[in-house]
Amino acid sequence: MPPERKRWHFGTKLVHTRPLGRPSGATPTVTPIYTSSTYLHPSSDAMDRAFDEGDLVYSRFGNPTVGALETAVATAEGGRGAVAFGSGMAALHAAILAAGTPRGSTQPSIKRILGAQDLYGATRRLLDEFFGAQGVVIDFCDMSDLAAVERSLHAAPPDLVLLEPISNPLLKVADVTAIAEHTHAVGARLVVDNTIPTPVLLRPIEHGADLVVHSATKYLGGHGDALGGVVVAARQLPLDAVKSYSKLLGAVLGPFDARLISRGVQTLLLRVRQQCTNAQQVATWLQSRPEVARVYYPGLPDHPQHEVAGRLFGGMWGGMVAFDLVEANRAAAHRFMDALDLVLPATTLGDVFSLVSYPVVSSHRDVVPAERERQGIGDGLLRLSIGIEEPEDIIADLEAGLLAV
Repeated sequence: MPPERKRWHFGTKLVHTRPLGRPSGATPTVTPIYTSSTYLHPSSDAMDRAFDEGDLVYSRFGNPTVGALETAVATAEGGRGAVAFGSGMAALHAAILAAGTPRGSTQPSIKRILGAQDLYGATRRLLDEFFGAQGVVIDFCDMSDLAAVERSLHAAPPDLVLLEPISNPLLKVADVTAIAEHTHAVGARLVVDNTIPTPVLLRPIEHGADLVVHSATKYLGGHGDALGGVVVAARQLPLDAVKSYSKLLGAVLGPFDARLISRGVQTLLLRVRQQCTNAQQVATWLQSRPEVARVYYPGLPDHPQHEVAGRLFGGMWGGMVAFDLVEANRAAAHRFMDALDLVLPATTLGDVFSLVSYPVVSSHRDVVPAERERQGIGDGLLRLSIGIEEPEDIIADLEAGLLAV
């Protein structure tokens, strides 16, 4: 990166990730969508060098439009480099493989993984049903409890630790800095799914993470129109491993989705700032409602990890809010959602429009009821992803839903 760009502020860097120039020397202001599946070189020797040097050869190995997105996200996260994938789950799969690949090896050697107790439902299934089926021992602990993390790490040292700084859907906060120190002390690598905080709130590599994962479908894209995932590596060795698994697994991102996500990255700071402001107002208002038993939001003073969140997130608290209905059953939850007009019942998060999700039938549908109950995910729990609409309109819509309950 040129010296003057290194001095730019975070939001400026997001806007000004420059596209590649054309052979004539002219540079478009917006990265073109390169749809070619393969690339020509001026000679056979040049093609030979391109294979060795990782230059453009075949779109499973790299694409200029996708490369522009990878550069943007790596810059946002402060990483050595990034690799884009066709979905967040594909990115997470590759990140786990890379984290479990020892120095000097070309293949993973994973015997034990320590994951956060309340990981996203599909992530738990990936650990249990895919890695667990291959003989990998999967342990879980409450990552918001630092003492529990330290006990788990020393009782049975894992090859890697996987966490979400803000959990889904109960919005627990993990002290990434402290967990990174404990993880490295036992010789393990730390993988952080930073989808919910985004690099606006947290850049985990600055706190010691080895690999950072995003479901780019969510906040990075931000408009509900693209599917993708990205892995950012802190150092060259894990980055090379991620690139290798990308080529072998083939779950690459297409150029059209890459361009849409790149456009979203340019406005990420503005969107997340507004979503955080709106979410704080919504969470405070929900606390005043008699229909609501409890509100989960890191920005509320009574949140158990409010102090940790303040230290990690720099005064912003995220765009997600969850709450329990007093009438904690599916019928009440369905009445609430069916009465909404502005807040959309979609199984995603991070879009410009506000969304509501019912975890027991969406993100945690495949988690057995006993485990859901142990985590505190009851039949009255609803999760909101707050958008950039005017907060008064969001609150009026939620009020209609609560009155229906």
